[in-house]
Amino acid sequence: MLEFENVSKSFWTGTQRKVILDRASFRVELGNSIGILAPNGTGKTTLIKMIAGLEKPDEGEIRRGCKISFPLGFMGGIISKLSAMENCRYIARLYGLDPDYVEAFCRWLCDLKEYFEMPVATYSSGMKGRFSFALLLALDFDIYLIDEGMPSSTDVEFNRKAGEILKERIETTTIVIVSHQPATLEKFARSAGVLMNGQLTMFDTLEEAKQLYDYQTKGEKV
Repeated sequence: MLEFENVSKSFWTGTQRKVILDRASFRVELGNSIGILAPNGTGKTTLIKMIAGLEKPDEGEIRRGCKISFPLGFMGGIISKLSAMENCRYIARLYGLDPDYVEAFCRWLCDLKEYFEMPVATYSSGMKGRFSFALLLALDFDIYLIDEGMPSSTDVEFNRKAGEILKERIETTTIVIVSHQPATLEKFARSAGVLMNGQLTMFDTLEEAKQLYDYQTKGEKV
């Protein structure tokens, strides 16, 4: 279970204070994947980082009663001067997993060939994205976090393999995804919320969230 209770978060931009969340409260139950709809620039990435524990709230409490992943594409836990192989084994030990399994899984999914033994700092952005995604899928979490703003791979074979694995995970785990496109949420979420101007409104169904989102962003009637 993941729970936000009266959580607030804001940033000073240099000219004004930008409010990301204003006393937001919601709960994610395991087995019920949710999506958050929000226009670009409203704080989707900040919200997903707060769920992961990478950003702290200004006020309120975030309770995590389960294992929550780092955001898809997040490179903060990867040491650039180490190779993918070394990072795999190091992170596997941090999570109490078999280093041989995590290394073998990532080596197969990434298919980086000789680069797997080279420092991550030498990788292209696409290679880094593939390795980060593979590492995410190699680890065992109760809740997986997906931010549409994270980098994606252009490697067709990698996308096919990773997509099949992610599809299997969705059936047995819980997904929290943030996006500005309702169609993206349809692939993952059963229920959804709308984040705008610091206000987070949660709904039991994605369709209800889409109606409010369309009304607020396009002025359409609900």
